[in-house]
Amino acid sequence: MNTLSALTDQPLNAQKVLDSIQARAGEFQQLRHIPRDVVDQFKGMGVYRAFVPARFGGDEKSPADFCRMIEDISAADASAGWVASFGVSATYLSTLPPETYAEIFGKNPDTVFAGAMFPPQPAKTVAGGYEVTGQWPWGSGIMGADLAGAGIKVEDQQTKLPLIAIMPAAKIEVVDTWKTLGLRATGSHDIKANGVFVPREWTFVRGSKPTMDDKIFRYPSMALASQVLAVVALGAARAALDFIHDSGSRQSVTGAPKPGARPYLQSEYAKARGLYLGARALFYDTLEDAYAELEHGETVSRDTHIRLRLVASKAAKDGAEAARMAFALGGSAVINEGHPLGRYMLDAAGVAQHAFLSEGTWTGAGAAMFDEPTMPGYP
Repeated sequence: MNTLSALTDQPLNAQKVLDSIQARAGEFQQLRHIPRDVVDQFKGMGVYRAFVPARFGGDEKSPADFCRMIEDISAADASAGWVASFGVSATYLSTLPPETYAEIFGKNPDTVFAGAMFPPQPAKTVAGGYEVTGQWPWGSGIMGADLAGAGIKVEDQQTKLPLIAIMPAAKIEVVDTWKTLGLRATGSHDIKANGVFVPREWTFVRGSKPTMDDKIFRYPSMALASQVLAVVALGAARAALDFIHDSGSRQSVTGAPKPGARPYLQSEYAKARGLYLGARALFYDTLEDAYAELEHGETVSRDTHIRLRLVASKAAKDGAEAARMAFALGGSAVINEGHPLGRYMLDAAGVAQHAFLSEGTWTGAGAAMFDEPTMPGYP
């Protein structure tokens, strides 16, 4: 019972990429990162140019269309989807000076950016920019990146928001620290810089107002950053549920009833599928409504902004729960090392642990609904 893919109307090679990713999931687990040849395939699918304006050679996709693409990749392999989700970087790099943005994406709209932003490290102010030294964790996708971003603190900083310095990935060191169970193949190692000079115009304030007025750059940036991650959990849940459906439809070699003929499996599978479908429908409906609002307004309404964050938290949580329910239906074999249902469950659970999607984000949404003080990223 495979859910319709956003890529079914795309060239056949896109489906071939997804099939290849699914077949290579075990390889990715061993590597603990997504190899560069797959990142190159993402470029061919338009992952990194998706949000780049057309004047720079980009595709100007909507948030919903991009998230559907990430969900498809995540259903093939969640770590691959997580790495691909950072195609969103083209939106928050819009706070760079327009000339710098044009230099990056005008030369190559498929530029791959990976950042490790917290905690910000002190940087030395020098003529024309900053000298950056430090080590940062959580550098998801750094193994295939062209540019690397790192959070810095400087003496002349005018805001409490993090300042991000952009460096050629060749100038930073990757420190092998990523040894996890969930999202194991994201290659989210530490990045390390030692005296790298970064021109002032190659820095931006994360969360500040974009320097360009394109429609996508007026979409709430922190909401979008949470959505592109949350949809990875929906992809993992979809893969887990499809696995149960496919295996439950097979006749047992012992002559026993098919698993799908068992009432308890029918009931729990329907509950899990309903949880996934409900979260998914609300997620995409809200994203599409918000993007439509930007046709007629400078920003989305406050209520819409709150819902954009809320549906991301819901997608992550319900995706993780649906994957867990699928795992519970898989029988005793699921405890074996390398079983797909174990990977789907842990990957989806890992998504829901992210700071943008964790339990505290529900408090943020609730506080905003009652007009109480809340965390950054909520209206």
